[in-house]
Amino acid sequence: MNIKPITVSELNKYIKDKVAEDEYLNYVFVKGEISNFKHHYTGHMYFTLKDEKSLIKCIMFKSSTATLNFVPKDGMKVNVLGTVSVFERDGIYQIYCKAMQEDGIGDLYSKYQELKKKLEEEGLFDEEHKKKIPFMPKAIGVLTSKTGSVIRDIINVSTRRNPNVYLRLYPVPVQGEGAGEKIADAIKFMNEKNLADVIILARGGGSLEDLWPFNEEVVARAIYDSDIPIISAVGHETDFTIADFVADLRAPTPSAAAELAVTDIYELKNKILNYQNRYRVMLRKKLEFMRLRYEKCMSSKAFKEPMVLINDRYLKVDEKVKRIEDKTKNKIKDYKLKAVELMTKIDMLSPLKTLSRGYCIAENENGIIKSKKQLEKDMIVNLSFEDGKSKAKIL
Repeated sequence: MNIKPITVSELNKYIKDKVAEDEYLNYVFVKGEISNFKHHYTGHMYFTLKDEKSLIKCIMFKSSTATLNFVPKDGMKVNVLGTVSVFERDGIYQIYCKAMQEDGIGDLYSKYQELKKKLEEEGLFDEEHKKKIPFMPKAIGVLTSKTGSVIRDIINVSTRRNPNVYLRLYPVPVQGEGAGEKIADAIKFMNEKNLADVIILARGGGSLEDLWPFNEEVVARAIYDSDIPIISAVGHETDFTIADFVADLRAPTPSAAAELAVTDIYELKNKILNYQNRYRVMLRKKLEFMRLRYEKCMSSKAFKEPMVLINDRYLKVDEKVKRIEDKTKNKIKDYKLKAVELMTKIDMLSPLKTLSRGYCIAENENGIIKSKKQLEKDMIVNLSFEDGKSKAKIL
């Protein structure tokens, strides 16, 4: 059998021509659910259209996207109008979409919205529950796949910012059935064993189905219950999962999460040096200010003739002491005069002073006799005179 082989390019071109000849494929109207959606910086849109059993790649050029009245997202159900053609280079066929309209929301997207609303109402997203990320963590836990670009990016960024950083990797599946439970168990294990000061929960981008473990309730509640602060870095910058809303901090990418968790010690050293330089400049200014004040003081009369100031102060002190002494002497003199006056009054009132004028005091066993009614016949009384005492009998 002598058959000449054809090239791959020739085969792909043949298939492309055959597809182009089919009028049915030139105008197709297909419904399905959007997956792996990507809006390229050129304005073109790339995505997959799928149903329960199959999928097909789609592209919508910038010239056609201008007619859209909504923003396509993963999980949306849409109807697309376009042409089926073969991309010769890759040997794949795809729909080149001319128009697109919404046809409801996909099942996964609907579940996502329902859970998001439920947890938001319970307060799991509230800022008051967010824990502060430590400034200089001693150990950083990383929950992600043990292979792939994510862990390499985290290691590269972390060690570049701090060569002595300690990363503790706990490998977990990041997509597929059962991944959510294993991620939740890993978070609990990290907390029970106190294995880290902060946890990075990370994976690369993907479709809504690929990211679904991070939209499961069991993962959301494990993040909320964690005593260790958690940084969520799931998907690309435009991807938002339930884990992002519950986490203490959301990073747009795994590399950004490493930057948020690991302090750049070189930048920190520069800050310290800048502070030192600023303090040094401030100190020099302070010393210069004090020197100027000193010179100003030294130029004054008081510092030129210090003895004048001392003598003035001494004279003022002497004057104050003299005034105090004079005041004290006057007080003492007044007190002496008052004391003599009081002693004179006391002396005038003394019974002995009365006796000296020729009087006597009569007493019996009951005390001084003040009235004749106190006297009785034959009573013996005691008489006190200035020069002594004597007894007398009443007749």
